[in-house]
Amino acid sequence: MVYSKRRWFFVSSILSLVTCMGAYYWAFYVPPKIDTNVPTNHANTHKHGKHKHDDNAPVAVSVETSRQSSFPVYLNALGTVTPLRSVVVRPRVSGEIVSITFSEGQYVKEGDVLAQIDPQPLQIQLQQVQGQLVRDEALLENAKIDYIRYQTLLAQDSIAAQQATTQAAQVKQYQGIVEMDHAQVNNAKLQLSYAKITAPISGRLGLRQIDQGNLVQANETTLVMLTQSHPISVVFTLPEDHVPAVMQHQKSATPIAVYAYDRAGKIKLAEGKLVAIDNQIDTSTGTFKLKAHFDNTEENLFTNQFVNIKMYVNTLDDAVQISTAALEYDEKGAFIYVVTHDDTVQLRHVTLGEIQDDKVIILDNLAANEMVVVEGRELLHEGSKITIIQKRGDATVPILNDLTRGNEKTVTP
Repeated sequence: MVYSKRRWFFVSSILSLVTCMGAYYWAFYVPPKIDTNVPTNHANTHKHGKHKHDDNAPVAVSVETSRQSSFPVYLNALGTVTPLRSVVVRPRVSGEIVSITFSEGQYVKEGDVLAQIDPQPLQIQLQQVQGQLVRDEALLENAKIDYIRYQTLLAQDSIAAQQATTQAAQVKQYQGIVEMDHAQVNNAKLQLSYAKITAPISGRLGLRQIDQGNLVQANETTLVMLTQSHPISVVFTLPEDHVPAVMQHQKSATPIAVYAYDRAGKIKLAEGKLVAIDNQIDTSTGTFKLKAHFDNTEENLFTNQFVNIKMYVNTLDDAVQISTAALEYDEKGAFIYVVTHDDTVQLRHVTLGEIQDDKVIILDNLAANEMVVVEGRELLHEGSKITIIQKRGDATVPILNDLTRGNEKTVTP
């Protein structure tokens, strides 16, 4: 009985081992069935899954024509709007503010009344010094009468000469007192006039710093800020390398034109002219300061506003220019793709001149009215065939649609 159990256990173990070996062979050694109905094309597939470009197929590009014309040269800088005059309006006498006659942000003219301080204490002081003046003038008049009488008596040898001399000194003393009284009266009138706080310059007011009913101290309490808004100035800096060009242009009779743009550099805010150049270079930054004035009649410029500055310095005549979008760079420098007569491209290394916005001057290796590629350069090399789908007559940055064959068109700038 024991022998039968052992034999059954041995047979079942052999069967289990054969089953496992069969399953392992089926899973790892039997090749999968290939569906011959599914087409395969490995010729146009990149090893990373991307499509390769057929070198024999033309490349769709956008081109523009180089042109030869005048090229204005500007210097670009970042500037800060600075008022020609800025005043902190403070009271010149102490007292209570009984009225405020201006509105915040209002444009005022020089001499306009901004606020009124209680004038009664100042009027009383004026009356006091005026009364003192009247008294001292009466004493002076009496001293003069006595002096005349003493002169008559001295001529008759009725009094001593010293008495007449003393009376003359008394007259001069009262004359000095009366002069002091006149000064005190004028000062009291002046202080009374300061009870009316007026605008010292024409300009735009800021936010009110104190309200009606408050007591103010002379030359301490701030009422409002007043800045001259037009004309206005902009202070900006340029690298020291531009000093010779700026100084040379400033010597000419024609003022140097300066243009202020918004922070994005797209919207022109104002036009002005250069009025001053600093007399030294900042050694810490290697720059020098300049100041330009703007009429700012439309008040597009505000105090402490940051603006982009473009300053005209020169005009280059007969300059060959293209868009900066056509430029490529390698270890030898800048190069462009020029379209030849047989619809292929030629790689040319060029020397760059002045760059302004989206245009650049080409100093050599390019003539006027040659077509250069501005879009689609990624797939090009020397001798590549091309298909022009967009053409521009001027050297301007193109606005491209999808590059699709058969969609060639000419865009007029």
